[in-house]
Amino acid sequence: MKVPRLLKCAVLTSAVLTVPGIAGAQAKKIPPVEVVATRIPEAPHDVPAAIEVISGDDLRARGATSLRDALALAAGIAIAPGGDGGPASAVPEIWGLREFDAFLLVVDGVPWGGALNPAVATVSLRDVERIEVLRGPAPVTFGATSFVGVIHVVHKAAAATNKYAEVRGGTYGTGGGSIDVPFTLGSYNSRLSADADHEGFKDDHTSFTRGHGLWRVGKTENGRTSWLTADLTILQQDPASPHVREGASLSTATPLDANYNPKNAFINENRFALAAGYDRSVMDGVTWGSTASYTFSGQSMFRGFLVNVSNTANNAAGFRENIDVNHVYADTHLIWPTMSGMKFMAGADLLFAAGEAKGATFSYTTPLSGASQASVTEPTTLDKDAENERRFAGVYGSVEWKLADNFSLNGGLRLNATSEKRGETSPAATNTRISGGVGALLGLWESGADHLRAFASYRNTFKPAAFDFGLAENEGILKPETSNSYETGLKFTGNNGQFDAELSAFRMDFENLVTSSVVGNLPSLTNSGSTRFQGVELATDIRLPYSFLARGTVSLHDGKFVNYLTDFNGVNTQLGGKRFEMSARQLASAGLVYAPEMGIIGSATMNYSGDRYLNKRNTALAKSFTTFDAGVGYRADRFEVRIDGRNLSDQRDPISESEFGDAQYYRMPARSFRTGLSWKY
Repeated sequence: MKVPRLLKCAVLTSAVLTVPGIAGAQAKKIPPVEVVATRIPEAPHDVPAAIEVISGDDLRARGATSLRDALALAAGIAIAPGGDGGPASAVPEIWGLREFDAFLLVVDGVPWGGALNPAVATVSLRDVERIEVLRGPAPVTFGATSFVGVIHVVHKAAAATNKYAEVRGGTYGTGGGSIDVPFTLGSYNSRLSADADHEGFKDDHTSFTRGHGLWRVGKTENGRTSWLTADLTILQQDPASPHVREGASLSTATPLDANYNPKNAFINENRFALAAGYDRSVMDGVTWGSTASYTFSGQSMFRGFLVNVSNTANNAAGFRENIDVNHVYADTHLIWPTMSGMKFMAGADLLFAAGEAKGATFSYTTPLSGASQASVTEPTTLDKDAENERRFAGVYGSVEWKLADNFSLNGGLRLNATSEKRGETSPAATNTRISGGVGALLGLWESGADHLRAFASYRNTFKPAAFDFGLAENEGILKPETSNSYETGLKFTGNNGQFDAELSAFRMDFENLVTSSVVGNLPSLTNSGSTRFQGVELATDIRLPYSFLARGTVSLHDGKFVNYLTDFNGVNTQLGGKRFEMSARQLASAGLVYAPEMGIIGSATMNYSGDRYLNKRNTALAKSFTTFDAGVGYRADRFEVRIDGRNLSDQRDPISESEFGDAQYYRMPARSFRTGLSWKY
């Protein structure tokens, strides 16, 4: 498929950001708001940055149940389902960078994963109000945790009164159920969402079972809002195997869906998160808000990977590991406007994580045919360890200044103070430095709800190097990652808000980007010198007559090493000028949703990923591919029944690289179907 055809398709078809759900498709469009960029509720077109807001009604209209489904029509983003985190996880690509720790995942205002890596496998899209997507860093509001973007999942508030129940089933033994119910606790509103799912895959011995509960309590009275949430996830995963690359292409010696993990392999996690917040007016127009959270994550894994593509003894290496991590997050801030059109924000926050991993490695023999899994006795002596304690503290401030009706400026600074200690004997590393950004928004044309606005921004970001509790990671602390990013674009709304478009161009210069490597059959991380990511992204959505909604996106990305001298098999190699691995040059999406209040409903989505190199030396080029998803159903006053198909074209292309297995890649999951029946009661 050629790019010009994709451009035409993206402009003419798609799915809108705010699709009405069961509550009524003909309802007036409610302007979306976001808080991730500035902590101030604002329409995305009022912020000088590339921002999208995807409503929960849109997710339900498209039958979205995973992060890939939810962001299938987001501009410049490609979500690779699965990965090293297990089949319930995902690896996003934003701004052309596919690195698991380069983006920030936020759930209901709390960094989901704390000061470590995003906890994608445990995020729930049940009972979601909206998802906010900020492309590019958030160097003021969330400081030292994000480079290429922020994905903020916002669940419905405790005061929501919708009541739903659902049962579902699908291919490969998939099935589950869920319920959302409101109730009161004295003068407090309360809402409980609970779901249980088992999802199977065509890949041999691959599945996950997840139980999840989210309880929200809240109260608003006399200008004061207090809330409490508790989130519990119990996740059990049977991991898939990545596919080995030999030379310039994936090996033909290993079957497509073979699983080389040892028999009874697992990636399990029990995660509990408790968060509370308080917002109140302290004087005329001044708002004070505070949030605090505590999370405990207990992970346990037993898995392995091919290290030799042959039927020889000990052709696979595995590891057994337990990881316990405690996370703490706290934020407090003030927001106050002035008579001169200025709005100030000042605050302070803390991210803390402390964890320890105990593990052991082993070798085993597995048949190359994948006909059976090797029976391996789990190691009982866990003699390897990895420890990490991280503190990200910051004080920050920002100002928005509306100088004229059609022109505004905003800017902010943050003082970061970070501390990190790895292992029992390693010295702590501390960093104190400033980050921040500045932006401008100019109204070129305004007419009621319609407008054409230009924006530009500069952001400087800093983050201590990633740490993922690999058993080879106690050897020292890597250099901090830093970036300078520049962005400009246009935001357009026409036909009384029925047509929306955003065009943006960006450039990000990156220093010390952390990339993965394998040392002695153990995953490890290393700094990768200077890299540059730049590109152009376009998103359009249209509300059409008769309950049709359309959306299309096109992105052109160019991610390259600028200066990176590294060792390959004992030879120093300069990678400057090479494309960053797994970074697609072109991305495009298009979709159409038919969502009347009652009657037949349907949706169709197309996603195109351009060619990308599988390795840093650019000797293995993976071809472009296109996937198609579709769903159809029937909606009545009290119930909805639907069937959805994912990856209908059954593409099995490589979509993410393993950090555990050397030169190994996870493929796109095979075609699957899911059917569901939901009640509104």
